Amino acid sequence: MKRKVLVTGKAPESGIKKLQAEFDVTYPLDKPFSRREVLQMLPEYDGLLLMGLKGDRELIDTGTNLKIIATSGVGFDHIDINYAQAKGIVVANTPQAVRMPTAEMTIALLLATVRRLHVYDQNLRSGNWLDAGQLQNMGMSLEGKTLGIYGMGRIGSTVGQFAQVLGMNVIYNKRHRLSPTKEQELNVKYADFSTLIRDADVITLHAPSTPQTAGVFDIDVFNQMKRTAYIINTARGKLINQADLITALENKTIAGAGLDVFETEPEVPEALRALDNVVLSPHAGTGTLEARTAIAREASVNIIALLRDGQAKNMVNQVAQYL
Repeated sequence: MKRKVLVTGKAPESGIKKLQAEFDVTYPLDKPFSRREVLQMLPEYDGLLLMGLKGDRELIDTGTNLKIIATSGVGFDHIDINYAQAKGIVVANTPQAVRMPTAEMTIALLLATVRRLHVYDQNLRSGNWLDAGQLQNMGMSLEGKTLGIYGMGRIGSTVGQFAQVLGMNVIYNKRHRLSPTKEQELNVKYADFSTLIRDADVITLHAPSTPQTAGVFDIDVFNQMKRTAYIINTARGKLINQADLITALENKTIAGAGLDVFETEPEVPEALRALDNVVLSPHAGTGTLEARTAIAREASVNIIALLRDGQAKNMVNQVAQYL
């Protein structure tokens, strides 16, 4: 008898073909399953490809036969990984599939923000031809500027490479410094946090959401940044104190922001939406057909490796029998 896998959201069918070849797979045909539907079905499933729902204690307790929860992204702060660990359930993410599309979105937001494309677009649609030669309408060039990367993993490293093509100098900060060889390979320099926020013309965020990183970018940090600096967040909304960011943008403490993630998503405060020095995107960093297909494939490989081969891939918790 085949093991059963539940896919909670809409994944490109080509991305789950391998999964379907190995297991009895249930997935939504029209719209994502609701939480109620998932909780009703879950007890009979061995694997879960979790999309758009929280993997909290209620869900984990309901999955009495679950061996693995595979996320459809690199972040896993929406899953209680410690409780899953206590229940012997592997949690696995998809770090490789999200790398390039998220880095692309970071650069897209960076360029749109510093070159004020949203302002130009809004004015032209309103019939107003802005004079880009006027100081108040000018953006910022990137050549020779300093990019500060907060969180130098796969995505941060890729963003650093892209930025250097644009002529930027790259500094970074992370909990564990890269080796000298890796720094030389990437052509980046380590900076402590105080130096990063003081010297960077643009800061991009690529760290996970943890108790240590929650709200680390607050009003004290914004006050230490250059008044001409920008911040770009394609990681997790909780890295930024959203109320403090609104204050900093309103007061022109910093020049602007580009946000693909929000502290309160899917709700975006009206005060943030009203500002003309911020570019907003609806958590769309992996919002391409190619990216979503690759994510589904990587998540499928994680499930197959565990349920068929008894080996954990991309495991983010510590389930003893699979270490």
